[in-house]
Amino acid sequence: MAIPPATVWAVLTEGAGDLGQRTAILDLRLPRTLMGLLVGASLGLGGAALQGLFRNPLADPALVGVSGGAALAAVTAIVLGDALVAVAPWVAPWSRWFVALAAFLGAMAAALCVLGLGRGVATTMLLAGIGVNALAMAGIGLLVFGANDRQLRDITFWNLGSVGGATWPAVAVIAPLILAAALLILSCARGLDALTLGDRQAAHLGVPVERLGLLVVGGVALAVGAAVSMSGIVGFVGLIVPHLVRLCAGPDHRTLLPGSALMGAALMVGADCVARSVVAPAELPVGLVTALIGTPFFLWLIRRRGAAA
Repeated sequence: MAIPPATVWAVLTEGAGDLGQRTAILDLRLPRTLMGLLVGASLGLGGAALQGLFRNPLADPALVGVSGGAALAAVTAIVLGDALVAVAPWVAPWSRWFVALAAFLGAMAAALCVLGLGRGVATTMLLAGIGVNALAMAGIGLLVFGANDRQLRDITFWNLGSVGGATWPAVAVIAPLILAAALLILSCARGLDALTLGDRQAAHLGVPVERLGLLVVGGVALAVGAAVSMSGIVGFVGLIVPHLVRLCAGPDHRTLLPGSALMGAALMVGADCVARSVVAPAELPVGLVTALIGTPFFLWLIRRRGAAA
């Protein structure tokens, strides 16, 4: 739908335009854009925080089991949702929220497992996250084996990610969760800077290392769990965005964390624009676009590090 920029501005500021234009902008594009901003900011911020905590340039939110737990729960809801509605017809009006709620609860459950097993020790939490992810992938494999064709299609598209289903209620649900998690992660910036010296040196500087690990992983789990519950799995944003910000602004987490949130938000909205327009009127999954953008950068980063070594 072609709407001139001046008309978009008039609709946003004055409520001008015809009904079709107002509906397209206010009820379709605006919540979708805000959802993209929230999801991208969560993934970028989470990736920067975890790379600082684990001192691992390849760390991203999927590494601590959050994405795996969300995916397992979402696939469970997709496969068993019809059976639940058949047994309890009164839940049918709420069925559109099943997958999102299940994904959020799955992400939180996975995070609690990682936190409980790791007890704030970064290396142990990393290993626990890898184990939780492996278990989640095995569970997904079992569920996919028993899914029908429609469910397989739904699972595939959820795993590729999209913000096409964004609505104002969905934005209102996840925005407070992501904001609270972002404030928690940003408060850990100084501790993450000290952690670059090593756990023992950071402890000598007065940083409660185990508590810092719990706060960072808990904040990332809350932010990313809320985001992927609405968007599905979106890869590479949490991995590449922190590196781009480091190249531009340096490694100081007081700059890196908010910069990664802003750049992640911008990248996600840009990728969604590409996903909507490149094969219009069809629409690509946004996770496919971020992977196409992120993979060449990831390979370039590996080559650059190899040359530096």
